[in-house]
Amino acid sequence: MQMSPALACLTLGLALVFGEGYALYLQESEAARLATDFGVKVFQQVAQASKDHNVVFSPYGVTSVLAMLQLTTGGDTQQQIQEAMGFKIQDKSVALAFRQLHKELMGPWNKDEITTTDAIFVQRDVKLVEGFMPHFFQLFRTTVKQVDFSEVERARYIINDWVKRHTKGMITDLLSKGAVDQLTRLVLVNALYFNGQWKTPFPKSGTHHRLFHKLDGSTVSVPMMAQTNKFNYTEFTTPDGHYYDILELPYHGETLSMFIAAPYEKKVPLSALTNILDAELISQWKGNMTRLTRLLVLPKFSLETEIDLRRPLENLGMTDMFSPHLADFTSLSDQELLYVSQALQKVKIEVNESGTVASSSTAILVSARMAPEEIIMDRPFLVVVRHNPTGTVLFMGQVMEP
Repeated sequence: MQMSPALACLTLGLALVFGEGYALYLQESEAARLATDFGVKVFQQVAQASKDHNVVFSPYGVTSVLAMLQLTTGGDTQQQIQEAMGFKIQDKSVALAFRQLHKELMGPWNKDEITTTDAIFVQRDVKLVEGFMPHFFQLFRTTVKQVDFSEVERARYIINDWVKRHTKGMITDLLSKGAVDQLTRLVLVNALYFNGQWKTPFPKSGTHHRLFHKLDGSTVSVPMMAQTNKFNYTEFTTPDGHYYDILELPYHGETLSMFIAAPYEKKVPLSALTNILDAELISQWKGNMTRLTRLLVLPKFSLETEIDLRRPLENLGMTDMFSPHLADFTSLSDQELLYVSQALQKVKIEVNESGTVASSSTAILVSARMAPEEIIMDRPFLVVVRHNPTGTVLFMGQVMEP
């Protein structure tokens, strides 16, 4: 039948020596690394397929949905998902760590606003495996929502309205007409919303049109913001010898930052950077930064992407769940044969003088090269919105043309 969706265990010794708080910190950091590494792998697949087009993506969002999906599957289908993600959500320590990470992301100490919510919508008359609903609640702290997919438009409205409310109106039509039908049995959704104000806003008087250099050698005139300030800055080289600049723009709460990275030479494709990304590399950026006075010139930009996740997930080894003949969803229901008919993500991000609003419904060597006096992002660049205390990457994107 048709379906539409979308730490390691710490030793007692650590808790005894350093205290329970430290043990929880290590758990949530490991959960953040696992979530980011898997999410970045999916982003790399998406970016490779989109080539020279703008992309914005939520690594955390896709990890949340597939963690829920793990719980509904069995056999080879479940094993493929677990191997691709690098963890088993049913492991007690893993589930606890992800719940702790969720609390850390939503905590009021962040100042900048983050909300993330998961939901599972199941066909009302599907007979679920005994114990599934309480087990699901235990792991994800959210109840199973029952809808009637035989009333196609009403079911679509219910899910879209849930997404709209949990993204504060940014994602208004996650499921387009025809996305669900009378064979739909299950829809898994994560809604992620972020609203952050820059610690030091860009003066609007400093915004002027400048030329942006596209990868094909052409240029386009776009509004670019500018400010001179002290920024955290570093540079790295890729394994094939390309230099790239990384600059951190903190939001006013300082627990979240946008990292902006671009190859130093305009002719070097952004893929030289995106192809080597993982959580450890982004942590290295943060750990090797020096505070320097620079003039930063950054385009204002607004990106919106709708991504079909099927091919990226299949490329990472998750093939059975898309096959009507091979998919195993017996952990959810043993009454019907189910498979994933769609996996998708919609993301919006807006960056301007005051900050960022974004929402979704999913060995490198340090070089001693002289730092430039100006950081002008007038060529394709990568953006990463990161929760620094845990290392969780909430959003990332490639800006090929603002």
